[in-house]
Amino acid sequence: MKLTIAAIGRAGRGPERDLYEHYAGRIRWPLTLRELEEKKKLPPAQLMEREGELLLAAIADKAVIVALDRRGKVLDSEAFAGRLGRWRDESVAEVAFLIGGADGHTEALLKRAALVVSFGAMTWPHQLARAMLAEQIYRAQQLLAGHPYHRA
Repeated sequence: MKLTIAAIGRAGRGPERDLYEHYAGRIRWPLTLRELEEKKKLPPAQLMEREGELLLAAIADKAVIVALDRRGKVLDSEAFAGRLGRWRDESVAEVAFLIGGADGHTEALLKRAALVVSFGAMTWPHQLARAMLAEQIYRAQQLLAGHPYHRA
């Protein structure tokens, strides 16, 4: 199973990027990070629509979509691992995690997602969300392997 993280915005060098790379380097599933941005100044609704188009164009047509959004479901690590494990066991070829821009995702994009996940009610910087996602994917990998990394 291949994993893709498609995110609006480009991460520069810094501690958030370092943390992302720390966990991404430990993930055994093939993982690709695609950073996208719209350079045109657009009104918020049009920008959200355009960012959604960019995100969807960056992933495989048949990828299972997981959208990260504040309106999503809050999962604990075991439930997240269970979902990835089921997709792995069902021979899903690719899972694509979509991180939108500052205004989030459109309703149309959320409806296309197989799963909408929230990291909680607090607002997180998008660069930190990438690192948190990579850590949770790594944690899921370790849970599925029966490794003691996860201690709940």
